[in-house]
Amino acid sequence: MALRKFIIERDIPAVGSFEREQLRGAAAKSNEVLAALGPDIQWQESYVAADKTFCVYLAKDEDTIKKHAELSGFPATKITEIRKMIDPTTERDGA
Repeated sequence: MALRKFIIERDIPAVGSFEREQLRGAAAKSNEVLAALGPDIQWQESYVAADKTFCVYLAKDEDTIKKHAELSGFPATKITEIRKMIDPTTERDGA
């Protein structure tokens, strides 16, 4: 089964002011839960803003992401499946 791409918005007060060590700890906890959940979910990257993170994941389904949030303790405030991707080169003909 192919994994689908999701963006997870997480409301985490003051996350943008976390020190490097705090972010390392958060990444370690997330990785620990990902390892326990197996191949149905993969973390690609996260963007840290003032009071939120925006995380890009590949997952079997939304329930798998919710399970990760529950086990890791990181809220999944909003989960959005990515259907397509565009970038500046999208305007060019594919030929």
